[in-house]
Amino acid sequence: MLPTWYPALVALHLIFMVTFFAGTFYLLRLFIFHRQALARWEPDRAILTKQYGVMEQQLLYLVAWPSLLLLIGSGAWMVWLQPGTLTAPWMQAKLGATALLFAYHLLDQRIYGRLRRGEKVWPVFSLRLWTQCSVLLLVIIVFLSTFKDVQWYIGVLGLLVLALLLFTAIKAIGAKEPAAKDAQKGKPGA
Repeated sequence: MLPTWYPALVALHLIFMVTFFAGTFYLLRLFIFHRQALARWEPDRAILTKQYGVMEQQLLYLVAWPSLLLLIGSGAWMVWLQPGTLTAPWMQAKLGATALLFAYHLLDQRIYGRLRRGEKVWPVFSLRLWTQCSVLLLVIIVFLSTFKDVQWYIGVLGLLVLALLLFTAIKAIGAKEPAAKDAQKGKPGA
Protein backbone atom coordinates (compact mmCIF):
# COMPACT_ATOMS: atom_id res chain seq x y z
CA MET A 1 0.00 0.00 0.00
CA LEU A 2 1.27 3.43 -0.94
CA PRO A 3 1.87 6.06 1.73
CA THR A 4 -0.67 8.85 2.06
CA TRP A 5 1.95 11.38 0.93
CA TYR A 6 2.56 9.59 -2.38
CA PRO A 7 0.48 12.14 -4.40
CA ALA A 8 2.83 14.87 -3.11
CA LEU A 9 5.77 12.89 -4.51
CA VAL A 10 4.02 12.61 -7.88
CA ALA A 11 3.33 16.36 -7.80
CA LEU A 12 6.99 17.11 -7.06
CA HIS A 13 8.04 14.79 -9.89
CA LEU A 14 5.79 16.74 -12.29
CA ILE A 15 7.10 20.08 -11.01
CA PHE A 16 10.70 18.97 -11.56
CA MET A 17 9.76 17.82 -15.06
CA VAL A 18 8.17 21.18 -15.87
CA THR A 19 11.12 23.18 -14.53
CA PHE A 20 13.62 20.96 -16.36
CA PHE A 21 11.88 21.29 -19.71
CA ALA A 22 11.28 25.03 -19.24
CA GLY A 23 14.97 25.46 -18.47
CA THR A 24 15.98 23.28 -21.40
CA PHE A 25 13.75 25.08 -23.89
CA TYR A 26 15.12 28.45 -22.80
CA LEU A 27 18.72 27.20 -22.69
CA LEU A 28 18.47 25.96 -26.25
CA ARG A 29 16.96 29.27 -27.33
CA LEU A 30 19.96 31.00 -25.73
CA PHE A 31 22.27 28.70 -27.70
CA ILE A 32 20.57 29.89 -30.90
CA PHE A 33 20.89 33.55 -29.87
CA HIS A 34 24.52 32.96 -28.90
CA ARG A 35 25.25 31.33 -32.26
CA GLN A 36 23.55 34.20 -34.10
CA ALA A 37 25.58 36.72 -32.07
CA LEU A 38 28.76 35.15 -33.47
CA ALA A 39 27.70 36.47 -36.89
CA ARG A 40 27.70 40.09 -35.70
CA TRP A 41 30.41 42.74 -35.93
CA GLU A 42 32.52 43.75 -32.95
CA PRO A 43 31.91 45.12 -30.32
CA ASP A 44 28.36 43.71 -30.48
CA ARG A 45 29.66 40.16 -30.86
CA ALA A 46 31.78 40.31 -27.68
CA ILE A 47 29.08 41.98 -25.61
CA LEU A 48 26.32 39.60 -26.69
CA THR A 49 28.34 36.39 -26.44
CA LYS A 50 29.52 37.34 -22.94
CA GLN A 51 25.95 38.06 -21.81
CA TYR A 52 24.55 34.88 -23.36
CA GLY A 53 27.35 32.89 -21.74
CA VAL A 54 26.40 34.21 -18.29
CA MET A 55 22.72 33.48 -18.88
CA GLU A 56 23.46 29.97 -20.19
CA GLN A 57 25.66 29.17 -17.19
CA GLN A 58 23.05 30.28 -14.68
CA LEU A 59 20.24 28.46 -16.44
CA LEU A 60 22.24 25.28 -16.84
CA TYR A 61 23.59 25.03 -13.29
CA LEU A 62 20.81 26.71 -11.29
CA VAL A 63 17.74 25.35 -13.11
CA ALA A 64 18.31 22.57 -15.64
CA TRP A 65 20.78 20.27 -13.85
CA PRO A 66 19.13 20.50 -10.39
CA SER A 67 15.68 19.93 -11.94
CA LEU A 68 16.87 16.93 -13.95
CA LEU A 69 18.55 15.31 -10.96
CA LEU A 70 15.51 15.91 -8.74
CA LEU A 71 13.26 14.60 -11.54
CA ILE A 72 15.26 11.38 -11.76
CA GLY A 73 15.51 11.11 -7.97
CA SER A 74 11.78 11.54 -7.39
CA GLY A 75 11.03 9.09 -10.21
CA ALA A 76 13.39 6.52 -8.68
CA TRP A 77 11.67 7.01 -5.32
CA MET A 78 8.27 6.37 -6.89
CA VAL A 79 9.57 3.20 -8.56
CA TRP A 80 11.09 2.09 -5.24
CA LEU A 81 7.64 2.50 -3.63
CA GLN A 82 6.02 0.55 -6.52
CA PRO A 83 8.66 -1.90 -7.81
CA GLY A 84 6.04 -3.82 -9.80
CA THR A 85 5.87 -0.98 -12.32
CA LEU A 86 9.32 -1.95 -13.60
CA THR A 87 7.81 -4.96 -15.38
CA ALA A 88 5.30 -2.84 -17.30
CA PRO A 89 6.31 -2.19 -20.93
CA TRP A 90 5.27 1.47 -20.73
CA MET A 91 7.57 1.98 -17.72
CA GLN A 92 10.49 0.32 -19.49
CA ALA A 93 9.90 2.58 -22.50
CA LYS A 94 9.65 5.60 -20.18
CA LEU A 95 12.93 4.68 -18.49
CA GLY A 96 14.51 4.37 -21.94
CA ALA A 97 13.18 7.80 -22.88
CA THR A 98 14.51 9.17 -19.58
CA ALA A 99 17.95 7.74 -20.41
CA LEU A 100 17.73 9.49 -23.80
CA LEU A 101 16.75 12.69 -22.00
CA PHE A 102 19.82 12.43 -19.76
CA ALA A 103 22.05 11.83 -22.82
CA TYR A 104 20.37 14.77 -24.55
CA HIS A 105 21.19 17.00 -21.60
CA LEU A 106 24.82 15.83 -21.61
CA LEU A 107 25.03 16.93 -25.23
CA ASP A 108 23.52 20.29 -24.23
CA GLN A 109 26.32 20.54 -21.67
CA ARG A 110 28.84 19.87 -24.44
CA ILE A 111 27.32 22.57 -26.68
CA TYR A 112 27.50 25.00 -23.75
CA GLY A 113 31.16 24.16 -23.20
CA ARG A 114 32.01 24.72 -26.85
CA LEU A 115 30.18 28.06 -26.90
CA ARG A 116 31.90 29.10 -23.70
CA ARG A 117 35.32 28.33 -25.18
CA GLY A 118 34.41 30.27 -28.32
CA GLU A 119 34.60 27.18 -30.52
CA LYS A 120 32.44 26.62 -33.58
CA VAL A 121 29.11 24.96 -32.87
CA TRP A 122 26.31 23.77 -35.04
CA PRO A 123 24.61 26.15 -37.48
CA VAL A 124 21.43 27.85 -36.29
CA PHE A 125 19.21 25.53 -38.31
CA SER A 126 20.81 22.46 -36.69
CA LEU A 127 20.34 24.01 -33.24
CA ARG A 128 16.66 24.58 -34.04
CA LEU A 129 16.29 20.93 -35.02
CA TRP A 130 18.11 19.90 -31.84
CA THR A 131 15.66 22.00 -29.81
CA GLN A 132 12.74 20.07 -31.27
CA CYS A 133 14.27 16.78 -30.14
CA SER A 134 13.56 17.89 -26.56
CA VAL A 135 9.95 18.55 -27.57
CA LEU A 136 9.69 15.03 -28.99
CA LEU A 137 11.16 13.55 -25.80
CA LEU A 138 8.64 15.51 -23.73
CA VAL A 139 5.76 14.24 -25.88
CA ILE A 140 7.00 10.64 -25.64
CA ILE A 141 7.39 10.72 -21.87
CA VAL A 142 4.06 12.42 -21.20
CA PHE A 143 2.12 10.11 -23.53
CA LEU A 144 3.76 7.00 -22.07
CA SER A 145 2.90 8.12 -18.55
CA THR A 146 -0.66 9.06 -19.47
CA PHE A 147 -1.82 6.28 -21.78
CA LYS A 148 0.45 3.46 -20.61
CA ASP A 149 -0.94 0.87 -23.07
CA VAL A 150 -0.86 2.59 -26.47
CA GLN A 151 -0.04 0.39 -29.44
CA TRP A 152 3.57 1.10 -30.45
CA TYR A 153 2.78 1.71 -34.12
CA ILE A 154 0.25 4.43 -33.25
CA GLY A 155 2.85 6.16 -31.11
CA VAL A 156 5.51 5.96 -33.82
CA LEU A 157 3.11 7.29 -36.44
CA GLY A 158 2.13 10.19 -34.16
CA LEU A 159 5.79 11.04 -33.51
CA LEU A 160 6.61 10.97 -37.22
CA VAL A 161 3.73 13.34 -37.99
CA LEU A 162 4.78 15.65 -35.13
CA ALA A 163 8.43 15.57 -36.27
CA LEU A 164 7.41 16.41 -39.84
CA LEU A 165 5.27 19.34 -38.65
CA LEU A 166 8.10 20.66 -36.45
CA PHE A 167 10.64 20.34 -39.28
CA THR A 168 8.33 22.20 -41.68
CA ALA A 169 7.79 24.99 -39.15
CA ILE A 170 11.53 25.34 -38.51
CA LYS A 171 12.26 25.54 -42.24
CA ALA A 172 9.58 28.20 -42.70
CA ILE A 173 10.79 30.31 -39.77
CA GLY A 174 14.45 29.98 -40.71
CA ALA A 175 13.81 31.23 -44.24
CA LYS A 176 12.25 34.45 -42.92
CA GLU A 177 14.86 35.28 -40.29
CA PRO A 178 17.17 38.30 -40.73
CA ALA A 179 20.25 36.38 -39.53
CA ALA A 180 19.89 33.96 -42.43
CA LYS A 181 19.76 36.89 -44.85
CA ASP A 182 22.79 38.53 -43.18
CA ALA A 183 24.76 35.31 -43.57
CA GLN A 184 24.04 35.32 -47.27
CA LYS A 185 25.27 38.91 -47.58
CA GLY A 186 28.66 38.01 -46.10
CA LYS A 187 28.42 39.15 -42.48
CA PRO A 188 31.27 37.85 -40.25
CA GLY A 189 31.05 34.48 -38.54
CA ALA A 190 28.19 33.22 -40.68
